[in-house]
Amino acid sequence: MGTLQFIQTTPEQLAELISDGVRSEIQILKKELLHENANDDLLTREQTAELLHINLSTLWTWTNKGKIKAYGISGSRRYYKRSEIMQALQELKK
Repeated sequence: MGTLQFIQTTPEQLAELISDGVRSEIQILKKELLHENANDDLLTREQTAELLHINLSTLWTWTNKGKIKAYGISGSRRYYKRSEIMQALQELKK
């Protein structure tokens, strides 16, 4: 069996230790979220259809039904966010 050690800690020291731990975890979470958003590639219609292994008409139908969100400037090409495509796939699996 291991040795049990008791360390005297004041309530203020304990609160500071907890605060430091929470602060550290929040910083890690922020970095992960920023990294995830930085990799939010825009995909063309063709790339999105290829990623999903569907044809362009199916992609058009899914977009018009609101299953997948498209982005673009009026009158120009449509783009899809990779993260939203992956999230849609995860939701369908539920």
